Amino acid sequence: MGKCKLAVCQINVTSDKTFNISHAWDMVRQAARQGAEVVLLPEMFNCPYETNLFPDYAESYPNGETVQMLSRVAAELDIVLVGGSIPERDGDIIYNTCFIFGRQGDLLARHRKMHLFDVDLPNLNVQESSTLGPGCDFTVVNAGIGKIGVMICFDVRFPELARLLALAGVDVLLIPAAFNMITGPAHWDLTMRARALDNQVYVAAASPARDDRAEYVTYGHSMVVDPWGDVVIQAGTGEEIIIAEIDPEKIQDVRERLPLLNQRRTDLYEICEK
Repeated sequence: MGKCKLAVCQINVTSDKTFNISHAWDMVRQAARQGAEVVLLPEMFNCPYETNLFPDYAESYPNGETVQMLSRVAAELDIVLVGGSIPERDGDIIYNTCFIFGRQGDLLARHRKMHLFDVDLPNLNVQESSTLGPGCDFTVVNAGIGKIGVMICFDVRFPELARLLALAGVDVLLIPAAFNMITGPAHWDLTMRARALDNQVYVAAASPARDDRAEYVTYGHSMVVDPWGDVVIQAGTGEEIIIAEIDPEKIQDVRERLPLLNQRRTDLYEICEK
């Protein structure tokens, strides 16, 4: 793995699917013109984040208009494109899915959100399971610029998943996400930084831009965190492209100073039995 530029596109999402797809294409082009070799889009970038709407916006691979756009633009711009997430229909089930395309427009992998966002908080009730099914695989992609791991939003709450990805050799965790105005101020920075420093990887998290008129108001603040847990760059709340350099020497340096991933893992059951 050599140094590479990673772009995170924080995009305004509307109720117009055709506009959302076209606008995402434009944002990815802008990122590539700034030298990005890997581009990350937000969670549910082609539709509003409203669970009852997901079936209306869902599409199947490979014939869906969104996935076809992602494939074309990756090939056109010679980039690795991590397509945020969209509602994916597979038979009778709809998934929250991230499609990852390579430089020739080939599908490298897809990650289906494993942990569905079912919460009942003050002023916030979301039940993704009312319309979505859970994925069952963790996703490691050999993208030609090193290994990347993909999680979607609520997946990041489960540190064991991030550790499995780190132990599988990933250098960067890419996380399309749509935290809200309750969980975002409380946990966005904390969670992303924790996953980075615990696993000594870069973490890039992509949020939709904030729209205070939306039914579900996203937090924004897309960010890139380095393996030491420091924030490299962070967006505000509006539409924005942020770019960071991924440096493998930084990863190696942190892991040599604190060799967490190479430590012999103690059997906790043996400790409890003593």
